[in-house]
Amino acid sequence: MSTSADSRAAATETARPVPVRDRYVYALSEGDAGMSALLGAKGAGVAEMRRIGVPVPDGFTVTTAACVAAMRSREEWPERLWDEIQEHIAALEQRTGRTLGDLDQPLLVSVRSGAARSMPGMMDTVLDVGMSERVAEALAAESGSPRFAWDSYRRLVQMYGEVVMGVPGEAFERELASLKDRRGARQDTDLTTEDLKQLATVFRGIVRQSTGHDLPDDPHEQLRRAVDAVFRSWDSPRAQVYRRLNTIPDDLGTAVNIMQMVYGNKGSTSATGVCFTRNPATGARERYGEFLLNAQGEDVVAGVRTPRPLAELEKVLPDAVARLRTVMDQLESHFGDMQDIEFTVEDGVLYVLQVRTGKRTAAAALKVARDLVAEGRIDVTTALRRIDPAQLDQVLHPTLDPSHHAVPLTHGLNASPGAAVGRIALDADGAAARGATGEDVVLVRWETTPDDIHGVAAAQGVLTAHGGMTSHAAVVARGMGTPCVAGAADLHIDLAARTVTIGGAVLTESDVITLDGSTGQVYAGALPLVPPRITDDFSTVLGWADDVRRLGVRANADTAADAARARELGAEGIGLCRTEHMFMAPDRLPVVQRMILADDPTDRQAALDELLPMQQSDFEQIYTAMSGLPVAVRLIDPPLHEFLPDLTEQALLVRQLETDGPAERLARERALLDRITRLTETNPMLGTRGVRLALLHPEIVVMQTRAIIRAALAVRRRGIDPHVEIMVPLVAFAEELRRVRELVAATADEELARGGAADLGYRVGTMIELPRAALLAGEIAEHADFFSFGTNDLTQTALGISRDDAEASFLTSYARSGVVPADPFATLDEPGVGELVRIGLGRARRADPGLEAGVCGEHGGDPASIIVLDGLGVDYVSCSPFRVPVARLAAAHARLAVGA
Repeated sequence: MSTSADSRAAATETARPVPVRDRYVYALSEGDAGMSALLGAKGAGVAEMRRIGVPVPDGFTVTTAACVAAMRSREEWPERLWDEIQEHIAALEQRTGRTLGDLDQPLLVSVRSGAARSMPGMMDTVLDVGMSERVAEALAAESGSPRFAWDSYRRLVQMYGEVVMGVPGEAFERELASLKDRRGARQDTDLTTEDLKQLATVFRGIVRQSTGHDLPDDPHEQLRRAVDAVFRSWDSPRAQVYRRLNTIPDDLGTAVNIMQMVYGNKGSTSATGVCFTRNPATGARERYGEFLLNAQGEDVVAGVRTPRPLAELEKVLPDAVARLRTVMDQLESHFGDMQDIEFTVEDGVLYVLQVRTGKRTAAAALKVARDLVAEGRIDVTTALRRIDPAQLDQVLHPTLDPSHHAVPLTHGLNASPGAAVGRIALDADGAAARGATGEDVVLVRWETTPDDIHGVAAAQGVLTAHGGMTSHAAVVARGMGTPCVAGAADLHIDLAARTVTIGGAVLTESDVITLDGSTGQVYAGALPLVPPRITDDFSTVLGWADDVRRLGVRANADTAADAARARELGAEGIGLCRTEHMFMAPDRLPVVQRMILADDPTDRQAALDELLPMQQSDFEQIYTAMSGLPVAVRLIDPPLHEFLPDLTEQALLVRQLETDGPAERLARERALLDRITRLTETNPMLGTRGVRLALLHPEIVVMQTRAIIRAALAVRRRGIDPHVEIMVPLVAFAEELRRVRELVAATADEELARGGAADLGYRVGTMIELPRAALLAGEIAEHADFFSFGTNDLTQTALGISRDDAEASFLTSYARSGVVPADPFATLDEPGVGELVRIGLGRARRADPGLEAGVCGEHGGDPASIIVLDGLGVDYVSCSPFRVPVARLAAAHARLAVGA
């Protein structure tokens, strides 16, 4: 076979026509990087590489539009698609001097997926299309390497049988493992030509037995069915899971790239590998990657063999590596970003099969962005656009406490940084099911496959026995920010016994292990973790975001520790301090229960007097942590049942006491049961809570206001600068707010007068959590200094959905099946709840143009929701402390999206 890179180059024509709707196939010479929506990221990338002189195999691309049309029909392809493919195959044959199925100079092609947005490993590929036993003989004669020819043929049978004909992959792997065991072969490369011939025959028998059909020898039939299989893989379960996890629309479709095969499995002068222009784990400016000699590309990502570091390739194939280095520099310079490159070396000649923007950890994303700006390659705006705000959660993952003295069980490759602690899960389904219940699990596999995506997503960490730094497990885990240790050679899995042996220790799925994805070490038991450290890269990039964003970012925090952490992460105050959370501590809950259950006002006041110093101490600590910044304290807002003793348990206790209990205690417990029964509500989420509880028991408001003001005065005397905001929850009527505000003001003014600090100042506002409040916001604004939209409850009341019940039953199904575009409690329902916010904000500001308004629901930390909220004109969002950096960057993205 020809070894000239020029013989694989595409035709020299340079015209790239404007895409037209009724055309489904484009030659590489007709594409460029700007056509990724039509040609997929892979097809557009290969076309662009060809355009700038990078050596790529010749070929053409079937568009994403063809996939969408084929999937819409389900039964047949769009008209002319097969004719176009045949025309382009004929042109490819003419350019290469090779023909599909020819017995002198056969043309073989790869059929690869390639969506517009990168989905690594989620869709299918078929290599060596065009092979048959007769073609294998011809290829053996032409190449002078029968082993290479029969290795390629058994690969076709195995991959085609699994991807196109639906044969379970395990059937082939069992036969391969059995043959290797009988031959004493450690690797596939140890098998002889005769072994591979035998294996190809056995594989064909597996296909026939499993499907009732032979694998087709007609190369054109092979090609058509391979293309159709790639189309269908767009809707595979793993692809659907990946799209949900990465918010990729379902209607984009995948392109199909049909390219002349180049071979890394032709012997010791051939290789395949994956490389990055910078380290995808750390962002360091260093060439990074792995390779396998005498292998095809799928071997590297599938973890069939543990690959070798890229640096070692220079010793084996120095000329190819020199060319690869030049290409790496050329591609990073051309695209202005870190690149992920798939390459093959055939008989010493380099070909690049794919280029894409490299998946990287959040820490690496921050460093690469900062470095590229410092190098003058991109500007700050471009750097900010490239960092996914949701990815910043990864930077805040804990790491292993360095002071531990545990001895590792084994050591693998540090494939994705961070530490993970969890119980062993030996399959993806189990990991997903257990993770859904809240259990922390570590997925332990020989190697992961794309079908394991749901298990990887649910796991705290991933551990594999095989695979390298660019294996499926490593790439997907890095993209998700999940710690991963790959290629742990001392790991042995017994699926039948449901046990793993690691470094001589036998563990079951009830055992806990700890992974250190930063060092590659694995430990028995749960080791201590330490909080993440804020790096200079993190601070610099978030500082850029702060210069761009309009939205303020506050935190939801109920403790001094949360407040301090939020401030460290850039919060500009507290937008929601939920006082009911302060009452749930074991030493406080009984006091609160006495207060709620009291029949006598004197008893209730005694309980409140006991709670007041506790509340004051809490507020003093929070004001200290947030000195100089606003702190919005929400008056108590629990559904009443959260503070009541359990009705069923109390009834059972009374029943028991009626049988053998002291009369005095029976009377006491029976009275308590009667009180609980009277207070228990059928629907407590819509019952006596929020402002309703305040009006029913105004003494609670008085106690909390005294605690707030006394705390502010106390810290002020210590040089702290408290900014006091008091928030009244669940208001539906303007009169509710007017009455509670009057009570708050009277109490606060009394405390200020007593403390001689009339200049302290405080603001009283409300949460807008009910549709009526949004619609009557103009009236409510007359009694409020600020608004805070509580979008959690506003979503529940607008949609008529109980969040806890819905997420445990139908809501997940709704999101997966497309009834709703996303979980409305995670991402704001813009047409419904968003419209209520818009109406409420507009009507409130007509009444008071200077009214400050924020959002303090979970949506305040969701990037997609923040873009909507910025457009609606709210002044700030408030979210959990660890979401503050996400919100800061998302708020910058919101401004960049409108060109501000």
